[in-house]
Amino acid sequence: QVQLVESGGGLVQAGGSLRLSCLASGRTLSNYVIGWFRQAPGKEREFVAAITWSSEYKYYADSVKGRFTISRDVAKNTVYLQMSSLSPEDTAEYYCGRLLRWYEGSYRLTQEYDGWGQGTQVTVSS
Repeated sequence: QVQLVESGGGLVQAGGSLRLSCLASGRTLSNYVIGWFRQAPGKEREFVAAITWSSEYKYYADSVKGRFTISRDVAKNTVYLQMSSLSPEDTAEYYCGRLLRWYEGSYRLTQEYDGWGQGTQVTVSS
């Protein structure tokens, strides 16, 4: 069973950047779609971005398109989320997960993922 570990969060001013990392332990990520999600206090966990195992396809939520970039390093068994032009609305706990079932749109659904880590907190001050 795979266990994912998120890191790289922190406190940043509006307009700043952060890079989050998602490291897998136990199994390789190379054959899976990996997704990033976030959850703000009092809100449901929401889709942010996903990447296929070959990096051929990348998917983004409309709210982060053009500001966030997802990538993966197969050799390091790590998926990254580069976040730029951050705003206070991006403040949340960020999680990565492994997609279990692929069908149209499944990459957007929290319930289709497993391997969630403990998350990494991103706080953007105004």
